[in-house]
Amino acid sequence: MSKNKTDNPISKQAKPTKQSVSNPMSKQLNALRKNVAEKIAHVKTKSPNANLPDTSTPKTSNPITSEISNIVARINHFNTTKTSNKMYSGYMNAGFHKVIDFSELVYGLNSALMNKTSEQDLFTSMHSVFSEKLDNIYTAFGIYQEKSKCINLKLFSSMGNTYMSKVFLSEDENPVIQAFNTGKPIYFEDNSYLKMPYIQSSASLILPLNCLNGCKGVMIIGKDDLEDKIGLFTFISNYCALFIQNMELLEQANKYTNTDTLTGLYTHRGFQEILAAELKRAADNDTELSIIMLDVNNISKINRELGHAKGDEVIKLLAEKVKQNIRSTDKAGRYGGDEIAIILPNTGTADAKYLAEYITYCLSCCFVDDVGPVKVSVGITTFPEASRDQEKLLILAEQAMYISQAKGYKEGMSAIISSSDIDFWADDSLNSFAEVISKRHAQLGIDFEEELLHKFNNEKIISQNHLMELANSLAGAIDAKDPYTKGHSTSVSRYSEALARAINLPEEQVQKIKLGALLHDVGKIGIPENVLKKPDKLSDEEWAIMKQHPVIGAEKVLAPNEALRELIPMVKYHHEHIDGSGYPEKLKGDEIPLEAKIIAVADTYHALISDRPYRKGMSVEKACEILKDGAGKQWDSDLVRHFISIAPSLSTKI
Repeated sequence: MSKNKTDNPISKQAKPTKQSVSNPMSKQLNALRKNVAEKIAHVKTKSPNANLPDTSTPKTSNPITSEISNIVARINHFNTTKTSNKMYSGYMNAGFHKVIDFSELVYGLNSALMNKTSEQDLFTSMHSVFSEKLDNIYTAFGIYQEKSKCINLKLFSSMGNTYMSKVFLSEDENPVIQAFNTGKPIYFEDNSYLKMPYIQSSASLILPLNCLNGCKGVMIIGKDDLEDKIGLFTFISNYCALFIQNMELLEQANKYTNTDTLTGLYTHRGFQEILAAELKRAADNDTELSIIMLDVNNISKINRELGHAKGDEVIKLLAEKVKQNIRSTDKAGRYGGDEIAIILPNTGTADAKYLAEYITYCLSCCFVDDVGPVKVSVGITTFPEASRDQEKLLILAEQAMYISQAKGYKEGMSAIISSSDIDFWADDSLNSFAEVISKRHAQLGIDFEEELLHKFNNEKIISQNHLMELANSLAGAIDAKDPYTKGHSTSVSRYSEALARAINLPEEQVQKIKLGALLHDVGKIGIPENVLKKPDKLSDEEWAIMKQHPVIGAEKVLAPNEALRELIPMVKYHHEHIDGSGYPEKLKGDEIPLEAKIIAVADTYHALISDRPYRKGMSVEKACEILKDGAGKQWDSDLVRHFISIAPSLSTKI
């Protein structure tokens, strides 16, 4: 039975032999090797001196030697082409020399470098060209860093990886430093000096980046066959160095254009451009951004008493402390003559306050001769909490800074005020707001009035006293716009209340007149300052503009606010005359509301007794004479008579 199993042809066929499963390619290799061995053995047995050179016959004519060479070449070819996997191709082609078309290389570099504006773009483009045209293993670039005395190397491999390394100037034996110091290229047989263990070992060409100002750094090309191409690649490296130098010169030119020469900070223009870009980035990324505004206290007094050089010394000290304490991502600029502003990306109000406190602490520890410690006022605002508008953010930062100035110092430190801390309708807030506006009105037009009215009309009124407080605040802001009539609205309100009581009007009506008189000039919020503040007589065109303020007050300020609409007739018609010569609608006699007639008398009286740029205020007697002369024509006769009787008891100066 066992014999049958052994002799079974089917069983013999089913059992594979070792030869039947061997790789055909391996069989071919083994056959080639065997053939080579046999021919070599045949030659040796045929000639005992086969190992000696044959001087009688040229080596190339020996058919046996030629055949052996062909066989070896076939084996080498087989070894170098046994894989087509691109992932490993960089490691398998070390012996493969790509033919370089130098005209294509230069053309490719020229195309790649067009319109590049940064070193990173330059390096990335050059590596791409070298990888495509040279088939190099890696390209490395290193720029010398003066402060750290080192060359920061960034290496791009052919497999798409990047590596970083530092080579310090003190490493004299490192070929990178040798090339940098001598300004001459070095061809090195290995790349261990790169201190990057993951890079394939190869020869490398180290090229200094030479330009007119000296060596900028190095460029390294990892490839084995570049020793005889040093001249060409020196030209390319010098071209790159020139490119880098031009970028640095352009950056410096832009920097000087937007850099304040005294402080080294951004100019006002540069600051505004940076802020616009940072606000856009904050909006896109949904992050916070804070602005700190610092103002040197008493700088005018320092300049006046100690000279402008001393004032400049103080401003420079403030700038230095700011530069020393902000982050690399923060930006600072000289916002005004003695104001420095800081942009803090990704920063909320609390962190901005912390930085401001530290800067003011540092300043308090620095003494300037004849001045002492530098004292500053500090205002802070934050995007988007306070506003999303760049101009409004700056106004709020300045407003907070002025409030800080008003609050002075507590325990020797600056009062640091954020716009989120401000009660808009408080006296110091409105006064500071008026100061900011008076300084910036030329650029802002009437934007600030829109903001003021928006605040006013959106305030939730909780009581009559609250309404009166808001009206007082609004009137104060309007009066602050015209320094020649400061306190005018308050005085007219007081005089109108006195006249209303003198003719025995009901208390409810008296209170309404008091409020209406307080807001009688609120329409001046829409009158341009060049008209409002003109010290001379107004032209016909300017007078036409001025005469619009009653309508502006009624329609723009009072009409949107339901609680104030009943005051519209008083505000709109307080410049109408009994004889119909007034404005805006030329009403006559009884067509004019009584409340408006009362305010008209009080308004005229205060204008007569107040100082103006072109004249001193009149006496009570003279003002009353003028009222008498206009009674029955311009003003109501009965109201004039009652007012003259109480005028001496009213304060004549505010």
